[in-house]
Amino acid sequence: MLTPRSLFGLACRAAALSFLFAGTASLTHAQSAASSTSGLDRPLFVSSAYANPFAADLAKTSSSSSSSSSSNSDEALPDTTALGHFDLFSKQPPPRRRYGRPNYADSNTNKDGSPKWVGMIGGGFTLPVGNLHKYDTTSWGLQAGGGRNYSKSLAVLLQFDYDHFGLQNSTIKSQEFVYNYYCTPQQQNAGNCSPITNLEGNSHVWSFTVDPTFSIPSEGNVGAYFVVGGGFYHKVTNFTLPGNECLDFSCFYVVTVQQNVDHYTSNAFGANGGLGVTWKFSKFSSEMLYAEVRYVFIDNQPRIGLTAQNVGTSFGANYTGTNFYPANSHRTEYLPVKIGIRF
Repeated sequence: MLTPRSLFGLACRAAALSFLFAGTASLTHAQSAASSTSGLDRPLFVSSAYANPFAADLAKTSSSSSSSSSSNSDEALPDTTALGHFDLFSKQPPPRRRYGRPNYADSNTNKDGSPKWVGMIGGGFTLPVGNLHKYDTTSWGLQAGGGRNYSKSLAVLLQFDYDHFGLQNSTIKSQEFVYNYYCTPQQQNAGNCSPITNLEGNSHVWSFTVDPTFSIPSEGNVGAYFVVGGGFYHKVTNFTLPGNECLDFSCFYVVTVQQNVDHYTSNAFGANGGLGVTWKFSKFSSEMLYAEVRYVFIDNQPRIGLTAQNVGTSFGANYTGTNFYPANSHRTEYLPVKIGIRF
């Protein structure tokens, strides 16, 4: 039979065992929480050079959670790759980008940034030189064209030019002499002819040419270029007399105008070449002003006809043709000077 003293001894042993088990469980739980916090702070596969800047905050959060409830220690750790960790053994930094010369090429722009298409329009005056200077005088001219830019240095344009000329006074007088040579006083008295007076005239050349243009590289607003080309040239000379022209059907209003009385044409191939300067509106603008001078040579083929020098010879007496101005078919040279805009 157990005595009160024996019962007291058994109770003391049971209490000692209870405190022992409780201390062991608390120590095991603390070690587990510390291990979890250490693993979150730096996983084994993460380099210290790429450590997550939020790791310290995560460690504090994990530590406070473990002290409040033992069930929080079983929660899954966050995905550390989403927080910026970098695996040095499986991933490498991206290769360094190489920078070269910019390429601007598209449907309207060349690789060097120049526009693929170019146009131009201008006007100015035209100086006859060489043989043409004996017959014609300086007058005005127009030009327009467009084409392809292959680079900042080379363009090829299809161009139309119209160059107008007046006629020398000596040309007019010589032509009057030819027209009136056969209108003798006897013919006039018989009413067969009337002498021509107040004769005037003009001349012009229009052309279609292909003109390669070579620009000299320049970094500023001012540039220069030279051009060569060739194509088809149509030369015309008109002789006119003053005449009356009605402005209405009843001819109540009448004005005096120059009317063509004789007309000569000559078609030929020719060539041109010259120099020009440009000025851009801004450094990055494709529009620019230009001024140029060219030399034009047209290979007209001479034709036989009456002149003031041969009309009184046996040649003139026997001539039955209709060419009373053979100078229109002489080889032609002139200098067109034009100012305009390129775009």
